[in-house]
Amino acid sequence: MEPCETPTELLLAWGRGEADAFDRLVPLVHAELHRLAVRYMSRERPGHTLQATALVNEAYLRLIEINHVNWQNRAHFFAMSARAMRRILVDSARARHNDKRGGGTPKVSLDDALRVASVMHPDLIALDDALSGLEACHPRKSQVVELRHFGGLSVEETAEALHVSPDTVKRDWRFAKLWLLRALNGERPDAP
Repeated sequence: MEPCETPTELLLAWGRGEADAFDRLVPLVHAELHRLAVRYMSRERPGHTLQATALVNEAYLRLIEINHVNWQNRAHFFAMSARAMRRILVDSARARHNDKRGGGTPKVSLDDALRVASVMHPDLIALDDALSGLEACHPRKSQVVELRHFGGLSVEETAEALHVSPDTVKRDWRFAKLWLLRALNGERPDAP
């Protein structure tokens, strides 16, 4: 490894097609990705077949398959990693749901602090569907949710990743939480 290589430098090199840059990047970001995975897994049902380390490894495999991404910075990488982990868990939940043949799926309740999937056992399928609806209507607000909640980024890091002001991120975050809460409660999210 070259001295003083930062995650952003390695991401840019990987995006240019330097395959070994990913190998040098992994040790620099592994602990943070593992913390993110532990956070995700803490919300899953007890006895889930995936463990945090397996979730990180599966996310790595999915990220490796992405060719020539125009990586912007470290925040962009963690947002994509968070998205990959979310997709893995949603795919697992959908498979489990299909196994049950649609048995009574509980509604998701949201706490006042996050209002986005912060209960211990959220219905990931319903949340994913709501996020897809938000993305269709309000793409940037959906990105704010992914970066803030799923990626664990601060308001400032999210603003940097999206090239907007921190105040815009705060407004989008408030709007998205309310929109998702309405969608998950079966209401029309964009109704006044």
